Amino acid sequence: MGFEKVEHELHKRRIGRNLGVGLVLVGFVAIVFGLTVVKVTRGGLEPAFLQQQQGKN
Repeated sequence: MGFEKVEHELHKRRIGRNLGVGLVLVGFVAIVFGLTVVKVTRGGLEPAFLQQQQGKN
């Protein structure tokens, strides 16, 4: 008695869509992480008014 699991076409499409959404999310996280790393390494986390005051001195 062999029961075969038949995968419906909707499941195949859903897997493809989930992979696409996952890749988009990973890309977004990578962009945000990259921007954060650049901002931290350049010291851009000070408030704007402090940066303006330091430029006047």
